[in-house]
Amino acid sequence: MNTIETLYSEAVNLLKSLISTQSFSREEDKTADIIEAFFKQHNIGTQRKLNNVWAYNKYYDKAKPTILLNSHHDTVKPNSGYTRNPLDPAVEDGKLYGLGSNDAGGCLVSLIVVFMHFYEQTDLKYNFCIATTAEEEVSGTNGLELVIPDLGELEFAIVGEPTLMQLAIAERGLMVLDCTAHGKAGHAAREEGENAIYKALADIEWFRNYRFTEESELFGPIKMSVTIINAGSQHNVVPATCTFTVDVRVTDAYRNEEVLNIIQQQVSCDVVPRSIRLKPSSIDKNHPIVQAGIKLGRSTYGSPTTSDQALLDIPSLKMGPGDSARSHTANEFIYLKEIEEGIELYIKLLEEIV
Repeated sequence: MNTIETLYSEAVNLLKSLISTQSFSREEDKTADIIEAFFKQHNIGTQRKLNNVWAYNKYYDKAKPTILLNSHHDTVKPNSGYTRNPLDPAVEDGKLYGLGSNDAGGCLVSLIVVFMHFYEQTDLKYNFCIATTAEEEVSGTNGLELVIPDLGELEFAIVGEPTLMQLAIAERGLMVLDCTAHGKAGHAAREEGENAIYKALADIEWFRNYRFTEESELFGPIKMSVTIINAGSQHNVVPATCTFTVDVRVTDAYRNEEVLNIIQQQVSCDVVPRSIRLKPSSIDKNHPIVQAGIKLGRSTYGSPTTSDQALLDIPSLKMGPGDSARSHTANEFIYLKEIEEGIELYIKLLEEIV
């Protein structure tokens, strides 16, 4: 069995290799190759679909429940504020710099080596499946969502995202709604037409003020924000249509479909969701993995950010080294100590139940 120091060294070397390889969303083939090669180097068989790579523990037993360990290897494109080479995995003052180092490279490599730690153990109560996936940053359909049907039955998941190794036991879902209010065109100088803007205003006011009956213990009420509005073609024409966009952050008190149905019943405009894929997610605070984390001094909270956790229909815990506040920032970095502590905490957490 590898020591924490050995696992840490393996993780950091792998992360440096991933940082130095461009892996923008939908362009992750080269980092998928690196991950495949890493597993092969350690005599671990893998499966791959597009840029998603996954593996199971050596003594996988269909009669046992399976824990999914998941994180992503795609990155956003570097923003204009970078003063460093985003693909240079430089280490300074205990920090490892580079694009994707914090989001979510540190989580990814930590989970990979934690999987290796358990890989050859024969007396586990659970199986392990490690899935390193693509397109998370763009909520794409060719990432985790694509391979979920291939992974088999899963009991629960740990999703690696930077949480300072605290326990994100719930995550908001997201729906973006395209709304259209209909009126009738006419000349603005005469009493004709039906102004679609005025019709839209009533619905916009509803979105601003409505409170759903159920509220989340962690998040409170569902949050709805009108963020874009468009209408009219010229000053003297009463507009026949007014379109607006609503950002809806759904809590674990509802399913996306329920929220959409309530909205469509209450407003007069046409409401079309761009997607209902990004579901709110949660895991019971009394779940053994959460209780194991609490026992280790970790705190629970609800995460306001969306991740691949939204694509899972099983209980899932979001947890990982790094700080979400550093994600997508210029000169992104993760503390090396965070990776070492993350590996150790992941192992202690899982040993409590497996």
